[in-house]
Amino acid sequence: MHTEPQAKPELSHICSLIESIPVAMLTTFDNHGALVSQPMVPLEMDAQGALWFFTDLRSEKMEHLQVVNLSFSDTERSTYVSISGRGEIHDDREELERLWTPLARPWFPDGVESTHLGLLKIVPHAAEYWDVPHGRMVRLAAMAASAVVGRPVALGEHQTLTDLS
Repeated sequence: MHTEPQAKPELSHICSLIESIPVAMLTTFDNHGALVSQPMVPLEMDAQGALWFFTDLRSEKMEHLQVVNLSFSDTERSTYVSISGRGEIHDDREELERLWTPLARPWFPDGVESTHLGLLKIVPHAAEYWDVPHGRMVRLAAMAASAVVGRPVALGEHQTLTDLS
């Protein structure tokens, strides 16, 4: 994922946590009001913290972008990020060309000329993260200590960030 320098320090921290995570799960509502999730490959985090993805304009999710959630998970680093916000659809050909990657060709065989190719921009409102930067053995020891004392002990950083947009 390409990342721009962020306008806010909170967004810089979120960016540092997710920039190496190759796939996010996007959660929206379906036509029946149920929550549904699907994997999405982030293309860019722009300077305002918005996340950009390629999307199929025929997808049902296009009708349900008022409230969305992105979740990022890196189990090797024990880093988890949840971003809530709203989605917007863009079909600017210059932006499509700028962000195009051949890795998207299986879904959009005609490249940027694919008629159903669009950009999904997720504008974040809030984010929550859990980050345990220590090695695996330290994390296991902290989990064991937590079980013994009955409360979380040295399990890393957890924070909720609001007013991101």
